[in-house]
Amino acid sequence: MHAIHAKKVWLILLVLVALILWARAASGEDPVETTESRPDRPALLLDVQGPIGPATRDFIVRSIEKADSRGADLVIIRLDTPGGLDLSTRDIIKAILNSPVPVATYVAPSGARAASAGTYILLASHIAAMSPATNVGAATPVSMMGGSPEPEEKSPFDLGPDAGSEEDEKDEGATEEEQKPDAGKAGGNAMEKKVINDSVAYIRGLANLRGRNADWAELA
Repeated sequence: MHAIHAKKVWLILLVLVALILWARAASGEDPVETTESRPDRPALLLDVQGPIGPATRDFIVRSIEKADSRGADLVIIRLDTPGGLDLSTRDIIKAILNSPVPVATYVAPSGARAASAGTYILLASHIAAMSPATNVGAATPVSMMGGSPEPEEKSPFDLGPDAGSEEDEKDEGATEEEQKPDAGKAGGNAMEKKVINDSVAYIRGLANLRGRNADWAELA
């Protein structure tokens, strides 16, 4: 019982650290990466805004490695995302799951979201926290290759030049907030069902690992 109580106290303290760091950063210009520390409790704060792609993946993975080498006690991901690429998301989650430093994902500021790919990242984190008036969910995977737009047409799933090279993206699925009308329904072809089943197994596994509501995660 004492061990369980101590664990709860430690998690509460980490969340309080996350809130304090966010408040300090919000008072001025938002840095991409800052280190807020006391002599005994360094923490690394990462700002992640916009779609999740190869550039975001590289930034988060490198930052987690850097936090370990610096001896940080906590990595805080301040997250606001509409979603992103499946493979990039899974690489980020692998880094979080294998991180020797606890990772707290904090959906902020108010009005932000952890939609689609952000839902998986939030559930995978050691600590999940949200500001008031933020939301999470809409995590049904969709294909980036579902249509055949005209050559001059830009794909609605195109994330722009900052998301990574064509080689990084060409075979990746997506967990964008935009969903096909039939995504997640009982109908659909065998490939859609296979992708949905794989995603359900994945998100339930993440929720169970962190002691979170797996049934809600599946519905998301």
